[in-house]
Amino acid sequence: MLAKRIIPCLDVTDGRVVKGVNFVDLTDVGDPVAIAKAYYEQGCDELVFLDISATHEGRQTMVDVVSKTADQVFIPFTVGGGIRSVADMNAMLKAGADKVAVNSAAIQHPDLITQGAQKFGNQCIVVAIDAKRVGDSWHVFVTGGRKDTGIDAIEWAKEAVRLGAGELLVTSMDKDGTKSGYDLALYQAISQVVDVPVIASGGAGNQADIVEVLAKTPATGALAASIFHYNEVTIPSLKQELKKQQIPVRIIE
Repeated sequence: MLAKRIIPCLDVTDGRVVKGVNFVDLTDVGDPVAIAKAYYEQGCDELVFLDISATHEGRQTMVDVVSKTADQVFIPFTVGGGIRSVADMNAMLKAGADKVAVNSAAIQHPDLITQGAQKFGNQCIVVAIDAKRVGDSWHVFVTGGRKDTGIDAIEWAKEAVRLGAGELLVTSMDKDGTKSGYDLALYQAISQVVDVPVIASGGAGNQADIVEVLAKTPATGALAASIFHYNEVTIPSLKQELKKQQIPVRIIE
C-alpha cells in the first residue's frame, strides 16, 4: 500500500501567505518560501500553493515565489489559482513547480486538462474540485466558491480523469474552515469512480481528523492549512500517530 501524504496548503496573495475563514478576514501568516522550507524540514510529503489573488500582477509574484521555493524545497509541490492556459501551466512548471492545479478554467474549457496532460504528462495536471452538498448530491462551485455550476461533482471527477487529470484535489465547501472533520462520504464517493490519487481538503481541526480521513476513505493525501500554520498540529507528531494507527506513512528518521 502506498504511503499516505500529508500536504500543507499555503494561500498566497501579493507574495505573502494568508489565512482566512470562508475566504474572508484574511490575516498575514508570513513569507511563503520560509514557511514552505519549514514544512519541508518537518517532513511534509508535498505542498500546495494557491494564488488567491490570481491577478495578472499576482501571477508574476507567484513565479518568483515558486522559483525561490524550488531552490529550498525538494518534495513535489503544486501551484494553483488563476491558471487559465497551457502557457500559464508552462510558466509555473518552468519556475520549478511539479504540478499545476486547475479549477474554474477546467470547467469553462475542459480541453485545457487534455492539452496540459498531452504537453506535460498526466502526473503534472491536478484538477481541483470545490464541492458543496445540494440536496442529495454534491455540486461543483467555481470562482472561489461563489458560483454553483449545477454540475454533479462525482460526474465531474470522472470526466476530469477521462480528460487527463492525474490527480484530484477535492475540497468540501461545507467543511472548509469549520474544523469539524473531513466530509468522509464525499471522498468515499469520488474515490469509487476514479483510479487516480484523491487529496482530501476542508475541515481539518485536529490530528484525529486527519487520521480519520486517511483511515476511513481511499483518499491518498490529506491537505490542511491553519492547523499547521498555527502549530496546532505538527507534522512529526501527526506522522507518528498515523504510524501507530498502522496507516502507511513516510517518516524521515
